[in-house]
Amino acid sequence: MVVVGLDPGLRSTGYAVVAGSPPGLVVREVGVLRPGAPDLAGQLRDLYREATALMREARPRWVVLEDVFSHPQHPRTAILMGHVRGVLYLAAAELEAPVRALAPAEVKQAVCGNGRASKAQVQAALRACLGLQGDLDAHAADALALAATVLVRSGFPLRAPVVAR
Repeated sequence: MVVVGLDPGLRSTGYAVVAGSPPGLVVREVGVLRPGAPDLAGQLRDLYREATALMREARPRWVVLEDVFSHPQHPRTAILMGHVRGVLYLAAAELEAPVRALAPAEVKQAVCGNGRASKAQVQAALRACLGLQGDLDAHAADALALAATVLVRSGFPLRAPVVAR
C-alpha cells in the first residue's frame, strides 16, 4: 500500500512517498516541493503541477495532509493555507486518490507515543524506526510522519524491513 504524505506550505510543501508491507515501511521518496513563481496564482499553479506529477508517479492508495490549524493573531496564514490545501485536494481528486487529514497531535501520538512530542522527537523516532540517516527538512519530516501514521493505523509496523545479507 502506497501513501503520499503532504505537509502543506505556500513556499515549501513537504512530501513523502511511503509503501507499507508486512515487514515494515519503505520510504520511496521524501523531499520538498518549492513553487518558484513570484505571485500567489503562479505559486498555486506550480504547486498543483508538481503535486499532480508526484501523485501520478506514486499512484497512492491514500494521500494524507496535515489538518488545518491557525493562530488567532495570524488569520491570513489560515486563508493562504486554505488555498494550498485546496490545490492539493484537487490534485488528489483528479487522480481519484482519497485524502485524509490528520491533526499534528494524532501524528505525534502514532510516531512517538506522545501527542505533545516535539518536532525533534518525531524526527528522531522516524530516523530510528525507519533507519534513516541525516537530518530531514522539517516539512519533509512532517510529511513522512503523516504517511507513516496512515500506514501504522492500517496495520503496518513502524520499522524498515530487514534486509538479509
